[in-house]
Amino acid sequence: MDSESRTSPSALAEDGPEHAAATAFSILATISFCHLLNDMMQSLLPAIYPILKANYALDFGQIGLITFTFQFTASLLQPVIGYLTDRWPQPYSLVAGMGLSLLGLLLLSSAASYPGLLLAAALVGSGSAVLHPESSRVARMAAGAQPGLAQAVFQLGGNLGSSLGPLLAAVIVLRNGQASIAWFGVAAVTGMVLLARVGRWYKTHGLARMRSHSTRGGAADAVPRARLVVSICVLVALIFSKFFYTASMTSYYTFYLIDRFGVSVRTAQILLFVFLASVAFGTVAGGRLGDRFGRKLVIWASILGVLPFTLLLPYANLFWTAVLTVPIGMILASAFPAIVVYGQELMPLKVGTVAGLFFGLAFGLGGIGAALLGQAADATSIQFVFRMCSLLPAIGLLAAFLPHIESGGRRAARQRTASDETRPLDASGSRSG
Repeated sequence: MDSESRTSPSALAEDGPEHAAATAFSILATISFCHLLNDMMQSLLPAIYPILKANYALDFGQIGLITFTFQFTASLLQPVIGYLTDRWPQPYSLVAGMGLSLLGLLLLSSAASYPGLLLAAALVGSGSAVLHPESSRVARMAAGAQPGLAQAVFQLGGNLGSSLGPLLAAVIVLRNGQASIAWFGVAAVTGMVLLARVGRWYKTHGLARMRSHSTRGGAADAVPRARLVVSICVLVALIFSKFFYTASMTSYYTFYLIDRFGVSVRTAQILLFVFLASVAFGTVAGGRLGDRFGRKLVIWASILGVLPFTLLLPYANLFWTAVLTVPIGMILASAFPAIVVYGQELMPLKVGTVAGLFFGLAFGLGGIGAALLGQAADATSIQFVFRMCSLLPAIGLLAAFLPHIESGGRRAARQRTASDETRPLDASGSRSG
């Protein structure tokens, strides 16, 4: 059986235990694409803030509250959903989550008042709360021996979707008005159809693969409970650093560019797209490097390594501002796949709970950050907020307190490599045995 047929959904359903470690790339591609659709829809919200600000006469504090409502809803629900689906898997819950996002989009396109905008944001947040922990679980099921790459492919879809949102808002919504958001419901319906197929694979084969992961020695070396609690707290602090800074960019970067450089809304949204696209590329690099060199090294390098660039950003001209956002996005984004997989290796029997907790924290901390930064911008200036946020990546120093862990799969690969290197060479120069 060739590699392509082994990774198709139908073939995977027929594979036995001997193929349990094969990476199901077709499932990863489908989940990544649905993640793209979901995050493209949810990224429309911050991308159209200038339109909403004008249509509803909003101040920065009210804009921050919209982001807070969306992200805090997702933050509250994601850990709960992750915990519940660890105990009672729900293969078709992804379809329901995409349906909630569809309802949120339709309401956003026609909201008659500010409370309607808040309700729309809550519905979109609820849809994301279902999609992220469950899709992360599916990525783990499909990962085989490459959990970092699988998590990165899954997150890549979301990052690409987030980068497309502002671009599509500039092309479609700015030209046709707020009501045109309803057309993005086509993306939600497409996602529901694809996720129904993923649900069938999840039910017929994915659950068996997850049980296989739990019994094949894929768990990390045992970490004492006290050290485990410290590690989770450090990871939470690193997520705080990443997503508070990210909130400043996704929610207020367009306003910063308009305020400091006097650019048009369209130009500001295109430059936001440049930043978000760089985030997408950094995500894949972080996943692959984590599989190869270990999660801790990638976490350390990615979060702390971005500090020189963030410190320079508030003092750069327009050209160098656009240039600096590329390494900032790439380096900062490389951390999150490594953080998620590191946490799942710390608690290998609670994959959904870890994904729900970390994605929930990402949304919640981002929402709190958006609200607080909006209030700070009203009280001071948007430029002061960006100077203040430039210091946040220094929290990456806490990565020094993370223990070194090694998954069973990586340990086995290292042992095989060491065994191969100790075999004698035969007459042809190859290893014997």
